Amino acid sequence: MQRTDRNTAEIESLYRQHGPELLLFAQAVTGERGRAQDAVHQVFLKLIEKGSLRQVVDKKAYLFACVRIAALNEGKQRERNAPLDSDAAWFIPPDRDYAGEQNLRRALEALPGDQRQVMVLHVWGELTFSQISDLLDLSSNTVASRYRYALAKLRDSMFAKENYCANS
Repeated sequence: MQRTDRNTAEIESLYRQHGPELLLFAQAVTGERGRAQDAVHQVFLKLIEKGSLRQVVDKKAYLFACVRIAALNEGKQRERNAPLDSDAAWFIPPDRDYAGEQNLRRALEALPGDQRQVMVLHVWGELTFSQISDLLDLSSNTVASRYRYALAKLRDSMFAKENYCANS
């Protein structure tokens, strides 16, 4: 196997392994699934062109950083905001709770963008607060605070919906 084939295979493996959470994160940044897909694909195409990630220590965090930059740059070019695509596949559990998924999706959409990004990076991206801190160029305390605020807002929103449904 040639060196470029090995690098391409590594990049393909990273795409298969981290693609779904990178797409979800890009969607949280751009607010639109199509634009998120473009950002993720752009990152991986550039990686294939460059040919190597050998010098990258934390490949997962590096991928999130690259996708974030690509999504933000794409958003600046378009200069528009779009709501999250309501048909996006956020969850794929064996026994889907469509109503619960819809409520959580709406609650996530209602979060401020900075809190939604931290939530998606930590929960779906499985990044640590330290990795998120480096990625977003924030202190770990700020990241942890945004996560706590987002969690509290999600909890309040979800319990409010449950209580409303129970009292109806």
